[in-house]
Amino acid sequence: MDIKYKIKFLDYWHLSSGLSGGVKFDSMVVKDENEIPYVPGKTIKGLVREMAEELFEKDFIEKYFGKEGNKQGEIYFTNAVIEDKTYKSIVENKLQDKLYDVIASTQIGENGIAKDNSLREIEVVIPLELSGEILDIEDEKSAKKIKKALKMVKRMGLNRSRGLGRCEISGEIVK
Repeated sequence: MDIKYKIKFLDYWHLSSGLSGGVKFDSMVVKDENEIPYVPGKTIKGLVREMAEELFEKDFIEKYFGKEGNKQGEIYFTNAVIEDKTYKSIVENKLQDKLYDVIASTQIGENGIAKDNSLREIEVVIPLELSGEILDIEDEKSAKKIKKALKMVKRMGLNRSRGLGRCEISGEIVK
């Protein structure tokens, strides 16, 4: 069994590539070879695992998500990507730069004044809808549990506590 899911971002979002944007900004978004943003499967897996740990027994978590240290879980999370037709249109029309914006922030000192050298800029992605799959779920009961945990994810990425990355996730179990 598999789950096909959609992530609908409601605000700007940022999932870091771990790379710096040099003088342009401090942190870049993870992108594919065509400069299109996506959500790595391992990010979704980690967020879903976190929710599942709140709901389900340890044996279930270790079976499907893996055991700390050495045991890989039985299920596989694909990257969440923009729908094919939209993706092709963006690439063909060279609209990649329209998918991004930059947000600046600074640290404020006790005196209410910005601290020197604290200005930071991060690249963010406009609200989009992406799709992915969770593969190799053993049975429908387990698929329903994983789907429940998936739907509990409400934010992802950098600065979640500051309003970035708000999302709604829906999923459909397929046999």
